[in-house]
Amino acid sequence: MSANQRTVSQADLESEWQEIQAAQVNPAKFQPLYARYYEPIFRFIHRRTGQESVAAEICSDTFLKAMQKLSSYSYRGVPFSAWLFRIASNETAQYFRRTAKNRTISTDDVSLQNLTEETEEIDTEKTRELLLQSLEKLKEKDLLIIEMRFFEQRPFKEIAEILDISESNAKVRTYRVLDRLKKMMR
Repeated sequence: MSANQRTVSQADLESEWQEIQAAQVNPAKFQPLYARYYEPIFRFIHRRTGQESVAAEICSDTFLKAMQKLSSYSYRGVPFSAWLFRIASNETAQYFRRTAKNRTISTDDVSLQNLTEETEEIDTEKTRELLLQSLEKLKEKDLLIIEMRFFEQRPFKEIAEILDISESNAKVRTYRVLDRLKKMMR
C-alpha cells in the first residue's frame, strides 16, 4: 500500500469527527469506531509482539484506554486511527517493559527490499541478513519509525501524530535512523 492510498478525504475526517463527538457524549456510540479500527490496531500490535493472545490483550487495553480518554480527544486534522495507534504503541512498549520480553520484527520481502534501497545497498541475501541484524540493534523508538514508514507505508503526517511529534521531526528522525542503519551495515 503506498502512502497515497492512505490519504483520507477531508469529508471523511469531518464525518469521523462527528462520530467521535457523538461517542464523547454517549459511549455506546463508540462501537462503529471500535469496529472500524479493531483489526488494524490488532495487526499493528501483533506485528510487534508475534503472539496472538498478547496482541488481543494489548488491543483490548488500547480500546479501553481510548474509551476512558475519549473526552480529552481533540481533532487535529488526521484520522482518529493515529490517536489509537499512539495508544497502542504506548501500551505495547509498556508490555515489553513490564515483561522484559524481546520485541518481534515482522518484515516481508517487499518491505525489506524498500528499506534496502533506502540504505543504498545492493539487494542481496547477505545485505538482507545484515539489515535484519542491524534492525535488531536499534532502539525501540527508532525501530518503530522504520516499521511505520517502510513496513506499514505510513505517511510522515500519520507517524508524527502517532509519536506526538511534528511532521518535520518525523522526517528528520526517519532519515537519521536510516543513516545509523547505513553505518551499522558497513
